[in-house]
Amino acid sequence: MVTGGRSPMCDTVGSSLARLEPTQLGGLVTDQLARLCDVARLDRTDTETYVQTLATSLGTAAERSLALPPTTATLLSDDHTPVEYSLAFLPGATPALRVLVEPGWDSGDLAENGRAGLRAIRAMADRWNFSTDQLDLLEDLFFPVAPAGPFALWCALELRPGGVPGVKVYLNPAARGRDRRAETLREALDRLGHRQAFAALPPADDYPFLALDLGEWAAPRVKVYCTHESLSAQEAGEYSRLAAADGRDQTTDFFHAVAGTDAGGTGQPSTRRALTCHSFTDTVTGRPSGFTLHMPVRSYVEHDGRARDRAADVLRRYGMDNDALDRALAAVTPRPLDDGVGLVAYVALVHQLGRDPRVTVYVSSEAYAVQPPRTALATGPGIGR
Repeated sequence: MVTGGRSPMCDTVGSSLARLEPTQLGGLVTDQLARLCDVARLDRTDTETYVQTLATSLGTAAERSLALPPTTATLLSDDHTPVEYSLAFLPGATPALRVLVEPGWDSGDLAENGRAGLRAIRAMADRWNFSTDQLDLLEDLFFPVAPAGPFALWCALELRPGGVPGVKVYLNPAARGRDRRAETLREALDRLGHRQAFAALPPADDYPFLALDLGEWAAPRVKVYCTHESLSAQEAGEYSRLAAADGRDQTTDFFHAVAGTDAGGTGQPSTRRALTCHSFTDTVTGRPSGFTLHMPVRSYVEHDGRARDRAADVLRRYGMDNDALDRALAAVTPRPLDDGVGLVAYVALVHQLGRDPRVTVYVSSEAYAVQPPRTALATGPGIGR
């Protein structure tokens, strides 16, 4: 467990919260988030809003002592912390901060986990005046009486200036059983008006997430995530499904840079499956409007110092601010990067039609444990996250 120190920003924000201590889950993650808001140049009012939102989303888990073990073995993070951060980078811009949270983490069972997640999303909809109509259309598919699968609902908040976040909901296609996940996903896409979308997906080993943009988005997306057990750089480029050849080339180059492989494919294999994400906004053609390749960088390196270096190399290639990455890592933990692995969990390359490519770096809270450095990289099929 890493507690770190409190900054003046944390103390100011903390004054408006119920007294949460760094030894409690809510105290640790809200302190981390407050420092990350400073990296993202969010003002004090916005920071206070978002820190309060995170604490509220965790419910009673916010007051849970970190001396106790995690209540649920969530797949959201390696150490089962129900919170993860990410920073989205663009050239010449301050990175955008997101936080991913499992609102029903301490609910006791998967059905109540889902109900708690739905209550949290609807409370946000009431607060920020957005519709949950798309989510409501899918409730029977993803929240059955006796749900299956590894999770019920995750919520991601894009923390924007002005105190109103973009909201994304992640749902589990295996909720009605693993053998029905493709059927559930196809039915969900049909109900949302994307009747040709499933046929546009690449071959996949699994479909771990369906995500919906809720609230104010320029072009709200429906996103399908696919896992690929033995994905090659060439396949990743082909799966991008973008018309521009340079998009495919960028994807293969990105794959090699994060994985530490060369153009011939040599290098250490990952113990976790790569993720691809296919975004849909057009209900007429069924063609994806966006593609993201999520690379589990923590599986390709011995420790976080190397993971940081690979992420920073990618950012420099795209003319992005790798100094902000260093400030973000320091905001989450004071530990030396070579003391563990998993703080930098994923690095992703995002292509969206009509927009410049962006790079997203996913950062773990490590509230419960720091994974020790590796002396060797094992091989094997691994897991989806």
